[in-house]
Amino acid sequence: MALAGVRVIELAGLAPAPFCGMILSDFGARVIRVDRTKVTMAMDAQARGKQSVALNLKSPQGVAVLKKLCLQSDIVLEPFRKGVMEKLGLGPEELLKENPRLIYARLTGYGQSGSYAKSAGHDINYLAMSGLLSMLGRSSEKPYAPLNLVADFAGGGLMCALGIVLALLERNESGQGQIIDASMVEGAAYVGSFMWKSRSLGLWNRPRGENMLDSGAPFYDTYQTSDGKHMAVGAIEPQFYDHLIKGLGLDAASLPAQMSISDWTELRRTFTQVFAQKTQAEWSRIFDGTDACVTPVLPLDEAGSHPHNRERGSFLKDAQGEVSPRPAPVLSRTPARPCLSRDPVVGEHTRSVLGEYGFDPDHIEQLLSAGVVECNEAKARL
Repeated sequence: MALAGVRVIELAGLAPAPFCGMILSDFGARVIRVDRTKVTMAMDAQARGKQSVALNLKSPQGVAVLKKLCLQSDIVLEPFRKGVMEKLGLGPEELLKENPRLIYARLTGYGQSGSYAKSAGHDINYLAMSGLLSMLGRSSEKPYAPLNLVADFAGGGLMCALGIVLALLERNESGQGQIIDASMVEGAAYVGSFMWKSRSLGLWNRPRGENMLDSGAPFYDTYQTSDGKHMAVGAIEPQFYDHLIKGLGLDAASLPAQMSISDWTELRRTFTQVFAQKTQAEWSRIFDGTDACVTPVLPLDEAGSHPHNRERGSFLKDAQGEVSPRPAPVLSRTPARPCLSRDPVVGEHTRSVLGEYGFDPDHIEQLLSAGVVECNEAKARL
């Protein structure tokens, strides 16, 4: 796999950092998640292929163990607010002095500098600060956040993984590691670059919810079907729009012009009435195989069974029967080979990982007895 041989220490966190770690793991990296001791259950729902070591970082000995793990690894992935790792004596400046090849990825909401650097926040706050939230929402309604996808996962976890891969690539030439300052505000804004760079094209010059791609256009929206489900319509180009009108059984000559913005409300009313006359399955049969850009809105539990997704193997099932997306993109020679076994129990691999990193058995037992580390191999076997 593309990242085979790369060792990652992931400090346990929520959402974006675990996603970043899962990406690295799916493509072959060895990802060791460092959990706290005395935690009954991990909050990491993206632990595929990872191992877990449980350390008491309130203990100087626990901090020393973590330092040794970091210094013998390629990547440190930390999701804490600015200054937390420095207080432990494990900031990037300290670790890079001893391991100049180390790549130290810092994934935070606001970044390592600026007046908000130490402030708490969540996806909706980062999205708001990026400028993008102001553009999301229906006409005459307040802005709304599209789950926590844009800042946490796209601007955070995914952009951080990109930064890590870029740093690994550069290290092949320089032999040097570096610090990655991954801000979810900046990552979200960068993902939304098209919004800034396309304003001169007239795509975003109207109020929120009244533009072509933000639900303002009736040919770029969703419509309810007779069985209470929905179809997604993205018929922007004239030739695709013609296929839409034909599939709906409408007479183009009797309709307003596609780009007559003043008539969009009337056109949406017509589309709404027509889509409500058939089921989602009936509309799918009509539009499948055409270039109308009309597709069913699939619930999560139906996405994997759609013929197209099934033929590509776009979703996979793990040993516990849980379905999730296959890693993307697909590489021709070194594709991802995601682990399909269950997620690790907190501290399940403490003993084996410490042994691999040079701790002798007696030292490991001393650490266990002192409560510096925790091993839950027994729980894992239950």
